[in-house]
Amino acid sequence: MRLIDHDQLVPPDRTLIDRKDFNFHCHSGVRCFLSCCRNVDMLLFPYDILRLKQKLKLQSSDFVHKYTMVCEGSHLHFPGLKLRLTEDTLPVCPFLAPHGCTVYEDRPSACRTYPLERGVEHVGPGQPLKIHYFMTHHAYCMGHDEVRTYTLRQWERDQKLHDYNLFNDLWAELDAFFSTNPWAGEGKAGPYQQLAFMVCYNIDGFRAYVERHGLLNTFRLNKDERRRISNCDEQLLRFGFSWLEFILGGRKNLIPK
Repeated sequence: MRLIDHDQLVPPDRTLIDRKDFNFHCHSGVRCFLSCCRNVDMLLFPYDILRLKQKLKLQSSDFVHKYTMVCEGSHLHFPGLKLRLTEDTLPVCPFLAPHGCTVYEDRPSACRTYPLERGVEHVGPGQPLKIHYFMTHHAYCMGHDEVRTYTLRQWERDQKLHDYNLFNDLWAELDAFFSTNPWAGEGKAGPYQQLAFMVCYNIDGFRAYVERHGLLNTFRLNKDERRRISNCDEQLLRFGFSWLEFILGGRKNLIPK
């Protein structure tokens, strides 16, 4: 997923396929099988990290330390996290085994969407996101020559993209808000930016913060909402996104007591 500008809608080396069917099939019989797992440059989004740390049964801070690198995000005002590759002769994904992906059911958004790339166009505050799909063109990929046709809806269903797209859209909204530099004046990696980094990339750290500060008791949440936020990482992440917009931008998406 990438944030895109309407004036530069189609990224370089991509084809817009919003209303087109496409041919693609990846399987162990194609000559390029697993090539896309090598020497890959991949951003990880908050929901990617949440799913992977759950799969590996790691604390999120341990996952971030072992498997990611801080990198430039989609803009200058908030960093991103990139997958850390193994340091072999040819760097490869750390979750790649000879038989294939060891985290396949919880693989990141970029792997799940490939060979497509999902673009999110942020129109403006309060306006729904515009979603676009682009076909990537990598010379090594033989999957394009396979005879299997998909619609976009079929591909989303086949790759189980619903939850990933949902959370990535929420992240795109928050990241667009971060691009306005809501922590101007505190300097790079100031206290609010560090707090935002924790919420987005260290869900276990944020859970401890919520419990330590009794955060759920400061807002009008019913019993069921508090229970779900307390027991579910996904619901806590959604609450965290709303809370950041509330404390940084004064958005009325949460109601204080």
